Amino acid sequence: MSAVLLPAASASAAPQPRSVDGETAKAFSRIADALLTERTEMLVDGRSARHSAPKADRNVRLSTNLAKNEDSALFSLRTRKDRLASLGEVYTSADTKVSTDKVQVKNGRAMVLVTEVTTFTYKKVRGDEPTTTGFRAHHELNFTAANGGKWELTGIRPTDSGPRPVNQPATKPAATPVTSPQEAKPASIDRPWRPSQPKTSTTYDYKAMAAYAEKYWSNYNPAYRKFNDVGGDCTNFISQALKAGGWKPAPGATESNRSWWYDSTNQSTSWVGANEWSWYAMQSKRVTSLDNVYDLGIGDILQMDFDGDGSKDHSMITTYKSRSGVPYLTYHSTNTFRKSVASIIASYPDSVYYAYRT
Repeated sequence: MSAVLLPAASASAAPQPRSVDGETAKAFSRIADALLTERTEMLVDGRSARHSAPKADRNVRLSTNLAKNEDSALFSLRTRKDRLASLGEVYTSADTKVSTDKVQVKNGRAMVLVTEVTTFTYKKVRGDEPTTTGFRAHHELNFTAANGGKWELTGIRPTDSGPRPVNQPATKPAATPVTSPQEAKPASIDRPWRPSQPKTSTTYDYKAMAAYAEKYWSNYNPAYRKFNDVGGDCTNFISQALKAGGWKPAPGATESNRSWWYDSTNQSTSWVGANEWSWYAMQSKRVTSLDNVYDLGIGDILQMDFDGDGSKDHSMITTYKSRSGVPYLTYHSTNTFRKSVASIIASYPDSVYYAYRT
């Protein structure tokens, strides 16, 4: 990795690093890998991470405050692992790999952008779980130059929109109230005593929807634009999958809740917006509300309102369902493969959920 060079500071300013060498950049990546791997390991059955976050790597270390924050994060993840186990979700192994996308140095501070790829292996608690679940996530790390040529990691934050990965400690989002012209009914998150009835509708090709989502959950279909940097790609992704399974375009004005379409230059707001998709799907009667998230079948959609303000924040599609009745969701932003609804609820027990039969 080449050094990152910036213009020299003014003569009156205190000397500050203007670049990092290749070894320091690698150390940035290693400490990010160690920190994220430790979070992952906390969720694996029979394993326990250290009681403190990784302290140092070469000339890079965690700041005192961040080390304390990571201790709290690991404790919260240990609690999450227990909650997942109570819901029948256990991981036997995991693998986290971190790669560095960008290093930028200015005025004694370094911003490092990294990509995390994590895969968990499911324990066969019921015997019908899929083999693995995984996600690709992006993080921004902030380092500050310290004495003696050392660097301190002072902050780490996710840069993806959508639900946090299962190994990401919780943060409370800001509320942004919204009113809906065509409201879906919130779904219960309580696990029913008996599995729901199998999905029997033959209106669409639900296997094709699931196959599409599982093909492009990580590698994007080049035939479509990405919306990660303009609010998130989750609803664009489910719209693509629904189209692959037989949903026909509904032409009309871009902002109309009665239109749903995509072309080479534009798209309806209902194609990319979570609330707008719900309003369109409900008024067009292409979907109906489900009473319980465990009623979701292959090709059905789950949406989340993270803070209960009435605004739907995220969309996912069901691509697998176990024999015992647990739906598994695949989605973009953060790009995730076959995450169980139990895992999502364990991470977001206070969110409002909307389940749709397609």
